[in-house]
Amino acid sequence: MNRHFLPAAGLLAASFLAGCSSAPEAIVSITNPLPTERSGEIVEIPLSQLSAIAPGAGETFVVTDAEGFKVPSQVTHDSLLIFPVSVDGNATADYCVKAGVPDSVPVTSCGRVYPERLDDLAWENDKAAYRAYGPALQAKGERAYGYDVFTKSVPEPVVEHRYAMQTDQKAWDQINAWYREGQKAKADSLTHAITYHVDHGNGMDCYAVGPTLGGGTAALMPDSVLAYPYCYKECEVLDNGPLRFTARLTFHPLEVKGDSVVETRLITLDKGSYLNRTQITYDRLSADTPLAAGIVVHPQNPDGYAFNAEEGYIAYADSTENANNGNGVMFLGAVTPVSFEKACVQWFDKAEQSQRPGALGHVLGISTYHPGTTYVYYWGSGWSKGDMPSMEAWEACLKDFAKRLRNPLKVEIK
Repeated sequence: MNRHFLPAAGLLAASFLAGCSSAPEAIVSITNPLPTERSGEIVEIPLSQLSAIAPGAGETFVVTDAEGFKVPSQVTHDSLLIFPVSVDGNATADYCVKAGVPDSVPVTSCGRVYPERLDDLAWENDKAAYRAYGPALQAKGERAYGYDVFTKSVPEPVVEHRYAMQTDQKAWDQINAWYREGQKAKADSLTHAITYHVDHGNGMDCYAVGPTLGGGTAALMPDSVLAYPYCYKECEVLDNGPLRFTARLTFHPLEVKGDSVVETRLITLDKGSYLNRTQITYDRLSADTPLAAGIVVHPQNPDGYAFNAEEGYIAYADSTENANNGNGVMFLGAVTPVSFEKACVQWFDKAEQSQRPGALGHVLGISTYHPGTTYVYYWGSGWSKGDMPSMEAWEACLKDFAKRLRNPLKVEIK
């Protein structure tokens, strides 16, 4: 049983209020409308609703649960207080919020731009890590359009260390020198020791993106043809932990049926979530246009996809670039808060397969984008060598996520 639920409501209220100090505080009641427990889910409180207890700008807060235990929290760039809650099915849990300095907690959701690796934007939480390619890679001429996915099997941040090893120029100079000298065994050994394409005990980069939508990128789809976005033009990191990472990406203009369209993405990844929340706007688009969230289908597992437009998810089990290397299986997915208008697999014809080697097509969830609006969807991953054992478990996870989106926790501030 969830420790926030006690059968004697009066005793709960009395003990809870006794645990709060005499300083001004807000009592936040979280109600779960679903019959299943929701644990670790992040809730948001606009700071404007806490002005009575913290009227000054730049305030920080202490959050405690009904038993007086402190709960990690974060104030975000868009003036929200966020913290994780646990609520039994069809139940309510109370939390106390007051102004104060919260305890320091380990950073879980974080990231940055890596100019030392062609302007990659890489970020992570306790479940997985992700990458969006930047302007230096585009200037180089490499075609990599979609999101990349790094697997993880540990909760602590790992991306910074992976990049430090992968971009160690002295090590690569030594490797190249050994290759020139014919000392292949030494060169191979050091390469194996520093590359993030090898699992050193916490995960790896074993996913192939190329000129595709990769692990969940969305793209406009006029006349049933994907208008692939290229690398981002500008990036701003807005939140950098401990509980939430947020980045805004702006892209170069893209020609869509005579319109010079500018895409902006706001990507948010919370602690404990398998999926990134992403808001997309397309400025200068003049007409309603189909929009597809997509996952590339690779030849290692051509039948490993699943989708349900009504339930609002698409999924794919990716056997990774080298399926015989013990890489496990990567599970990719995308979810919409409403139903997709259509979900399907769009296979490449022979001409397009030659342009996108190593890819067979995409599994797509298709909606309609209306000019002047914001499109919101979620995308992300799990890993069989982490805590996602099977495609069946992954589908169940996506279905449950979609159900929670449609039945949000109800927040009341007293």
